[in-house]
Formats: sequence, C-alpha cells, structure tokens
Amino acid sequence: MDARDVLKRPVITERSTDIMADKKYTFEVDVKANKTQVKDAVESIFGVKVAKVNVMNYKGKFKRMGRFGGYTNKRRKAVVTLTEDSKEIELFEI
Repeated sequence: MDARDVLKRPVITERSTDIMADKKYTFEVDVKANKTQVKDAVESIFGVKVAKVNVMNYKGKFKRMGRFGGYTNKRRKAVVTLTEDSKEIELFEI
C-alpha cells in the first residue's frame, strides 16, 4: 500500500486542534492499514519522526431513508505522536 493510500485526510475538530500543541496529530486512515504503515506514511510524507501511533476503529451508523435502512461506511482514525526533537506538521499554510 502506498503512503498516500494509507492517509486519507487530517481530522480537524476542536479537540484535535487542542492536542496539536502536544505534537499529536489526528488522521483518518485506510481501514486495512496497521500502526506500522501509518507511522511509515507520516514519516515519508511530512518528513518528521513519529514516536507513537494510536488507532481507533469506528463502526458505521445505521441510517434510514424511508423504508430502506443501511449502514454508513466504517472508519479508522489514528492519533500520531511526534518525538520531542521532530519538527511540527503544517496542516494549514497561512
């Protein structure tokens, strides 16, 4: 799996922007990606050093449209912690 296929998009919420001060960045990743693949992808794309990766799985929600019911897509989220001597990731270029 290519590094660009592992990382889908950054997750920008109020909590995720608060933990950016601690050098923790949140990404939505591929459902089949493991921690090692996420670490390698972040290091190769952004040129930083990763200390730790935490991964969370989210089930799809049940949604109805009239009499038809189905589930939304399942997701996988990764919180990447950088080392102390690593540079920061610039998600928003001003």
